[in-house]
Amino acid sequence: MPASQPPRTEVTSLLAAWNSGDQQALQQLVPMVYDELRQAARRHMAGERPSHTLQTTALIHEVYVRLAGMQSTSIGNRGHFLALCAKLMRNVLVDFARSRNYDKRGGGAPHVELDEALHVAIARDPDLIAIDDALQRLAAVDARKANVVEMRFFGGFSVDETAAALDVSPETVMRDWKFAKSWLLRELRAESSRG
Repeated sequence: MPASQPPRTEVTSLLAAWNSGDQQALQQLVPMVYDELRQAARRHMAGERPSHTLQTTALIHEVYVRLAGMQSTSIGNRGHFLALCAKLMRNVLVDFARSRNYDKRGGGAPHVELDEALHVAIARDPDLIAIDDALQRLAAVDARKANVVEMRFFGGFSVDETAAALDVSPETVMRDWKFAKSWLLRELRAESSRG
């Protein structure tokens, strides 16, 4: 995270105000964490095809629109907020892919290469929709493990940042991360063999 972060208390108080329905608090909060949102958006867009029509700034703006449309939240700290934003970025890209009539098993859908940290390698690159579907299945089995993947892979969170956001130990994050990688690899391979 950048060294020029606003004080945690300021971010926390704005989150509390936003949780209470103050939309102006959100308007003040987003510029404070914009650099972090931009970094997360760049990580998301790095996996997209070069001709993708959605750009980094547009992705951030779409996340802001979705945040502004939320009726209520219970976001307690900067980490929780950034995790929510990472999830919303993933949702925007999946919605975009689905709206472009890409089918679930490729069919020209944008391919997302899983970074080395995830260590998932299968014969063909899994697409964003397949990853999203697998993550949804994982969330039904174990929501925390799915959150770990979202934060680590999609949000670019470190182990310590993920642990802080989820209020668990770094060791728990590493166990969840290891399990989730194996689980996702199995699911993506099974889907690939069905396709």
